Amino acid sequence: MTFAVDPADLTVTQRRKDPGNVSATIRDIAKNAGVSPMTVSRVINNKPGVSDTTRTKVNLALKELNYSPSRTVNRGVPSKSDLIGLIVPDIANPFFAPIVQGVEKVAAKAGFRVLICNSESDLRLERDYTYDLAAHGVVGLIVAPVSDQSRIHLEWVREQFIPLVLLDREVADFECDSVGVDNVQGARLLTDHLIGIGHRRICFVSDSFEVSTGRERLRGFREAMRAAGLAIDDDLIHVTTPDLLGGYRAAQQILGMAQRPTALVAVNNMTALGLVKALREAGTAIPDDIALACFDDVQHLAIISPFLTVIDQPSETMARVAAQLLTERIKIDFNKSPRHVKFPGELIVRMSCGSKLDRIHG
Repeated sequence: MTFAVDPADLTVTQRRKDPGNVSATIRDIAKNAGVSPMTVSRVINNKPGVSDTTRTKVNLALKELNYSPSRTVNRGVPSKSDLIGLIVPDIANPFFAPIVQGVEKVAAKAGFRVLICNSESDLRLERDYTYDLAAHGVVGLIVAPVSDQSRIHLEWVREQFIPLVLLDREVADFECDSVGVDNVQGARLLTDHLIGIGHRRICFVSDSFEVSTGRERLRGFREAMRAAGLAIDDDLIHVTTPDLLGGYRAAQQILGMAQRPTALVAVNNMTALGLVKALREAGTAIPDDIALACFDDVQHLAIISPFLTVIDQPSETMARVAAQLLTERIKIDFNKSPRHVKFPGELIVRMSCGSKLDRIHG
């Protein structure tokens, strides 16, 4: 069974009135004491680096709010909880629907329930969810991190001895189990295909370089362009938000260029849809005026009209493997060396690039 919840909806007053609800969270304690959740964690785990005055304030808040440390996983001691947490950056993105399904299927078979949180690509919200899920007693977490800046609270999760698996994205200088697609190879496939059908001035519409998928896909794009002996001008790299609005704004900038590209590679499906919307509004035909390719297949759109040329990712399979890695960490060996699983993407050629339909495996 899957639960979509917002732990912040449970106020401290509600928790006090209803003994069946969870106790105050680390975030509640931090707010009461006027410190950060990290500081609260240090006090709870008796770690150095906290002044006596601050430690006293935190302990008073713990007592006042009746904080129950038994709801968290502590120092590798087995927990009776059957909950695991899943944090995704954009639940509205069709890419993440099979992610949720894949995690749920494996978790249910292993005897776990899933708490789902949508970080909305907001670092602070993602951080708060990690603290709240820990307070709910989850015995493991699967996270598609917002960016490299997620490292601070992910390190906190690891300090609580909560098994963790990163899904779809990785975090620089942070080692733990991870599952994703070969983004570099996928971007090369897309770019090579566009070059192969005659395009020379190709624009890459990217996510922030602090997001591993953005920088890896840009790397693959650059490698393909260099291998073909093509120049990569700075104005051919557009950094935007990986959503419909980000794609829409990027297209408006591209349409204003003195020398427009003949083809676009979008970092993901929602960015591509934003590009399509803006280009159509401007009367720019795809693929006659400009070709388009992207990561992620939007399956319901492909059924209605075979349109977007894409790198299709095996998202449900990725999610299943991530859940398997997590349950192994929980049940078998918490201290096993980090494992990294990468799947090849599949190039599906459709009308948006202006060439015949085809499929190519990476």
